[in-house]
This record gives sequence, structure tokens and C-alpha cells, in this order.
Amino acid sequence: MLEHFFPGLKKWAEGFVQEHGYTALFLLSFTESIIQPVPPYPFIVGAPFFGLSAPVAGLVAFLGNLLGALVAYYLAKFLGEKAVKKLFGKRLYLKGEALFNKYGFWAVLIGEPYKLVCWLAGLFNMPLIIFIIASFIARAIRIGIFVLFGDFLKFLFG
Repeated sequence: MLEHFFPGLKKWAEGFVQEHGYTALFLLSFTESIIQPVPPYPFIVGAPFFGLSAPVAGLVAFLGNLLGALVAYYLAKFLGEKAVKKLFGKRLYLKGEALFNKYGFWAVLIGEPYKLVCWLAGLFNMPLIIFIIASFIARAIRIGIFVLFGDFLKFLFG
């Protein structure tokens, strides 16, 4: 993933969450749905170790992800196919296109990277309500798992 090319970005994100808590988590989650490569999941799991509540961190990340997803969805509609191909590369774009054409709703539900899924949903004119429902379910499950794991680690290492 892109974070391997930007090791300083991951370190910066850790400090950002440590210093700004839930606000930082929201911003990381919001921008991760659009373009930036650092996912919110390690911060949700590590929330108790940052002095945050894992369930609140999960809710904040969930809301940030969904709002960012809407921005990516509409940016794709506005900027068009050429911009999306340039942003993600032709190979990834074509893989995503095949996935969307074959699976639609399910592509959003299980597709990764999520930012690409959001852009493609807008680009391929997925109905907004279908996109929102699939994103809501997918993000709730994925983030919920990380919240549970964070609470489990808090229980173990308290």
C-alpha cells in the first residue's frame, strides 16, 4: 500500500492522533476515503492507548469515512473518467471497473481500497442511496471489528 512509500506519513499520523484525539481521527478517516493512504483502523484499535474510547473512536472514524466517501463519490462525477484513471492508474481503474460492472452493490460492500470504490461508485453512476447503504453496512462491520479488537486489547492490557 502507499503508506510503505510514505513512512513519515504514518509516524506523523500517530503524533497527530496523540495530540488531537478524535478530531485527528475524524480527519484521517475523512481523507482516507478520498485519497490519503493511512487507514484509521490502527488508531481505532489503539484508541485506549491514546487515552480515547474505542467505541467513540469507531463512531468518529465511521462518520469521517462516510462523509469522505460522499466527497469522493461527487468528485468522481465532477472530475470524470480521465481524472480517476490518472489518480489511480489505468490498471487499477480497469480492475475496479470490471468489479463494479459485475458486482455493483457488492463491490462497495466488500471492495478495497475503499477510496477507489468511492470514486468508482460516483464515476459509474451508482445510485447514491445504494452507495450509502452499502458503505454504511461495510464500514459499520469493518470498523466495528476494530472497535471490538481495541476493547479486547484494553481488557487484556488495561
